[in-house]
Amino acid sequence: MSALTNFYNRFAFFYPLVDIFLKPQKKKFFQEINQLPHGKLLEIGVGNGSHFHLYQKHQITGIEISSAMLNIAKKHAAGNIELFQMNGEELAFEADSFDYVVLSHVIAVAQHPEKLILQCHRVLKTGGKLLILNHFTPNNWLKYVDRSFNLCTGLFQLKSLFYINNIKAIERFKPKKEIALKPCAYFKILMLVKS
Repeated sequence: MSALTNFYNRFAFFYPLVDIFLKPQKKKFFQEINQLPHGKLLEIGVGNGSHFHLYQKHQITGIEISSAMLNIAKKHAAGNIELFQMNGEELAFEADSFDYVVLSHVIAVAQHPEKLILQCHRVLKTGGKLLILNHFTPNNWLKYVDRSFNLCTGLFQLKSLFYINNIKAIERFKPKKEIALKPCAYFKILMLVKS
């Protein structure tokens, strides 16, 4: 069992507190997702699944690395959601399986984000969309906060100093849409297309 899995197994009890903080961004994110045509959607890192009710029309497959989180998520899963314990960096799905892949506050906690993005690219159909909600270190005063916190964020299995362009695999996608969320554009929604 990896250090990341162990961390999230222990963290599952406290996750609802984090969820309160993330709720406004997730609400906007799912508004964007629900505007997309019906299709097969893979969500990587579903956490405790408390957001599942926000999905309106897609066929959902969800994965989670933590068994503790997954057990909680199963209580929130309706009939249209299939859940598996799996690492997003080692997806067991066939190539070209999904119309959409969703990463909600996942990419900055991945141990190997290059592998994660390559796996997203592999399982997406041509023309499929990768949807990312995450914090991105902005070019304003918040970058200094990120730099300060980055010294200790390893304890929480995340990276506070985070630039999407440092992940070379992202170049395999074409940018479609970017939404900067207030305040300070610290959180963004990215929509990318597999060409």
